[in-house]
Amino acid sequence: MSIFAWCSRRAGGLAMLATILLSYWVISSELHAQRSGYYKYQPDDSLIAPIYETQRNGTLVMIFSYYCLLIHLLVFVFPLRSSWAVFSITRTLRKAARTKALRDIKFGHRRRGSSTSLSSSETLTSSRELSSTSSSEAGDLDPEYYADGDIAPDRVVHAIVIPNYKEENDTLRETLEVLASHPQARNTYDVYLAMEQREHDAESKAQRLTNEFSKKFRSIDYTMHPSDIPGELAGKGSNMAWAARKLSEKYALAQRKDVIVTGIDADSHLSATFFASVTTMHMIYPDTATTTLYSAPIIFDRNAHNVPAIVRVADVLWSAAGMSGLYKGSTIAPPTSVYSVPLELVDRVGGWDCDSEAIGEDLHMYLKCFFALNGNLTVRTVLSPVSQTNVTGGGRDKGLGGMAIDVRARYKQALRHMWGALDTGYALRKVVEVWKERKHTSRAFRPLHTSMNDESDGYVPETQLDSADPEAAPESGIFSDVVTDTLDGPNYERIIVLFHRLFEAHFLPVQMTILVVASTLYMWVTEGTSDVYGVSWIFTVCNVLRTVGIMEVALYLCLYESFHKICVESREKEMGDAGLLKGMHFSRRNVWTNWIDYIMVPLVAPVFGSIPCAEAQIFHFWTMDLVYTVSKKVTRRRTRGKSMSLKALV
Repeated sequence: MSIFAWCSRRAGGLAMLATILLSYWVISSELHAQRSGYYKYQPDDSLIAPIYETQRNGTLVMIFSYYCLLIHLLVFVFPLRSSWAVFSITRTLRKAARTKALRDIKFGHRRRGSSTSLSSSETLTSSRELSSTSSSEAGDLDPEYYADGDIAPDRVVHAIVIPNYKEENDTLRETLEVLASHPQARNTYDVYLAMEQREHDAESKAQRLTNEFSKKFRSIDYTMHPSDIPGELAGKGSNMAWAARKLSEKYALAQRKDVIVTGIDADSHLSATFFASVTTMHMIYPDTATTTLYSAPIIFDRNAHNVPAIVRVADVLWSAAGMSGLYKGSTIAPPTSVYSVPLELVDRVGGWDCDSEAIGEDLHMYLKCFFALNGNLTVRTVLSPVSQTNVTGGGRDKGLGGMAIDVRARYKQALRHMWGALDTGYALRKVVEVWKERKHTSRAFRPLHTSMNDESDGYVPETQLDSADPEAAPESGIFSDVVTDTLDGPNYERIIVLFHRLFEAHFLPVQMTILVVASTLYMWVTEGTSDVYGVSWIFTVCNVLRTVGIMEVALYLCLYESFHKICVESREKEMGDAGLLKGMHFSRRNVWTNWIDYIMVPLVAPVFGSIPCAEAQIFHFWTMDLVYTVSKKVTRRRTRGKSMSLKALV
């Protein structure tokens, strides 16, 4: 392993140590200067010592001060961007709800007066014509452009993968029931249960579920990730990777460009509009259809009222991190938990990784796609929030001890999230590769299942293609399944923005905590002395930015109330229309009943941000591996009086 590779994998820890050492040096030097009386007594004939001390420390103090200002500016920007994102998404969802209500009324009259209905081709043509006015680089669709779920074209196939490990039957069954309730499920959904061989009785569980839902989807199958593959760890990423390799075998080369792979959590509830929107965007943007990743906001709206306030707020702010890149016009939008990618793009990048660095499988796959396209990955926001459940340790109604159990379960999940700091090192190594390969204008790749046993990530070297026999029949040759595509040059602007977002996610929590403490100590040490370095204004600005930042988080929570309300109302209506309302959980919010959430914000940042982030970065100095743990989540109540079934993969 090279020195660069070693350092990149520990970039977060090295940055943390560097900031601590810089802060210690500046504060201790200033404290020494104060004790020596350099700045207290400066007669005209004894200026040499103070001037010498000032010159010696000046550079480090300036670096410390301006870096502190930069970090505070980043902390100021994040909640502001998140607030704008949740505001714009809520406004669009509200518009979509009104549009759908008017459409239902209109179609209701038409159905009563005529036996004909709007055809798929008519809807798609209308959507294509209207979409030509959209100028968003992110490619988000306004609500009036959505295709209805029951009229989505059947040409596009959705391969839906549900990775799971030690899930209870009720958890998976509920997710499958929600998917099966979609009007387009029987025509366009190929569902794959990505099981883990390490789980006892996993195959029989999968067989029961596939038999039960065999007539509800276009197809339903399961895969078993082997437990003895070297270098592959148990977890969502490994199960997803194995399922993708297996499903790849089922689609012909000509069909692959219209197969879209969607990975969801075992407890994710997706609306029919999610897949209808992806289908519509895939078809009306053909130029970028195979180089697009689709992301959706997530919402914890099923058991939030049954977890401690600090856990609830942690998940609300986690959804804020995901939504912060989903506003209209954003070109950098890493997904959170649920996302869709065309199968041809999966082929291009060689599928999902399975090693310890890919534990944050959603962000890792985004980075693979991003750098495989030299930063020219198209991201489109699916304005159909995904319902998820808050992590719980089962501590409800158990007093303070139960609260501690729930907080501990959420902390384990936060540690897994922060373990994803390894992806920053991965991105650093990939950007070096992009620079080295910047002059290449094309890239050849093969279907995922044909390259699953090699180390090439599906890529075929151009030298091999050039040396192939030109007279050989393509359909019978060894390169008959090779796809060659042009490659745009590196998009350095997007790469810079990406690294800003990675810094924000993996470095900022720890850096901010260190510098808040260090700047406070520095101001205390230098209190009552002359501003020798001319930096006192910086710390005054930092105080203002911290205060405004807290106010911005409060603003986000206020805006989130409307977002949460409209999402719950929409899901409740859809579940009612599908006949799944009975026993389904809904968490409602109100500013007055959730006032304690606003008080918990200052605690959430260190407990579920700074501390697990620091722990992960420290542990990275001697291990990359993190063992997945199973935590509990709420599922639908099947019968009256029956206790809730709890268990899910975090």
